[in-house]
Amino acid sequence: MGLYPILLQAAELNGGHPLAPRRTHFSPRANRLIFIFLTGGMSHVDTFDYKPALERDKGKTLTGINAVLGTQYLIPSRYRFQRYGQSGAAISELFPHIGSIADDLCVINSMHTDHLEHFEATLAMHTGSTTVPLPSFGSWLSYGLGTFNPNLPSYMLLAKDMPYAGAQNWDSNFLPAQHQGVRLIPGPKPIPNLHAPNKSIGLVDLEQRMLRDFNEMHANQRGFDPDLLARMGSFETAKGMMQVAPEAMNVGAESPAIHRLYGLGKKDNQSFAWQCLVARRLSERGVRVVELFHAGSDLEKNWDNHEDVGKLSGLAGQVDQPIAALINDLKCRGMLDDTLVVIATEFGRTPYERKPDHTGRNHQKDVFTCMLAGGGVKGGFIHGKSDEHGIEIAEDGVHVHDLHATVLHLLGLDHTRLTYHYGGRDFRLTDVSGQVLKDIIS
Repeated sequence: MGLYPILLQAAELNGGHPLAPRRTHFSPRANRLIFIFLTGGMSHVDTFDYKPALERDKGKTLTGINAVLGTQYLIPSRYRFQRYGQSGAAISELFPHIGSIADDLCVINSMHTDHLEHFEATLAMHTGSTTVPLPSFGSWLSYGLGTFNPNLPSYMLLAKDMPYAGAQNWDSNFLPAQHQGVRLIPGPKPIPNLHAPNKSIGLVDLEQRMLRDFNEMHANQRGFDPDLLARMGSFETAKGMMQVAPEAMNVGAESPAIHRLYGLGKKDNQSFAWQCLVARRLSERGVRVVELFHAGSDLEKNWDNHEDVGKLSGLAGQVDQPIAALINDLKCRGMLDDTLVVIATEFGRTPYERKPDHTGRNHQKDVFTCMLAGGGVKGGFIHGKSDEHGIEIAEDGVHVHDLHATVLHLLGLDHTRLTYHYGGRDFRLTDVSGQVLKDIIS
């Protein structure tokens, strides 16, 4: 791994591509990742972690949870739960479409993280670090795996609004710059200034050749600085994107049946349904990692429901059908077996509050829910368990590092061997911890 800068220079000088597909540590179960992030902290006890004891103990008081908080009152979910599929998974009435694919889902009800503030917890879910910004998981996967399509970035994300921690969530940091995520902004022009100039092909080729010669001369005079080479590579990718990206994001080419499946309206280029369909189109065109950020509409803001859990109905309504459609679509196309889908949030919400009639929920880092589908994980499977009220982990706790280790493993990478030497030490996504969740692998 320490030879990477030298090998990168050699690849550039010999016409190779720094993002060419690389050999994995072992045979992968998945070849690509679609990561769906629900910004703000989804309430586990109102969605996928059914807690009938909350209804039984409604209004009972808790003490000793936090000296600052004082006495707290248990508050049940206002939503009904229903059993779905052969697995009998209990899923909230908020997600009838996702309930219909319950047997494709692996639900982890024992996630925990190290920080209960949005910025730090979001950063941890993306980089493994709550404090110092480090390379994102997408950048690590790009670095470790390369890409299938040099005309598109290896790591792309769709984010209508900036999430907590901003662009640090997809930054490559000290990894070579070409592994940084490329943000698309849902709307009429997801990538500004992307259209190719109206020139003849011959003239464009001559100009590109001249530009490449000048760039190589410039890099040669500066010792083939890796950042310069990465910028040169980004120009080549941008050139390819002019031809490939507009077609990839043209969902109008899809059949009316696909539009109905996703719940996609006419001329819609901003909804989460549009993003999910674009994610499938990018994945099947060779993009290694696609991430979708869902932050809700202007009405709901995001999944941070401090004052009113009733806003969950609007949020769930925006993602329920599109997520189920994406998984069904991948399955029908034979892509789900080698596409890992991860649905995550930064933390959960408390099943208790300071007033017995409070309608919202606070931050909860000690236990929450994430889900996976496809890519070698067991469908219709529930891993881990929270206690009867959803306050603490009861069985098989899963730290964010464990989730990252498992994602890397399913994509053929050993998280302890995927390292990069920087600042006098070998860094990795999982720092010095992380265990692969072998129980969830099919």
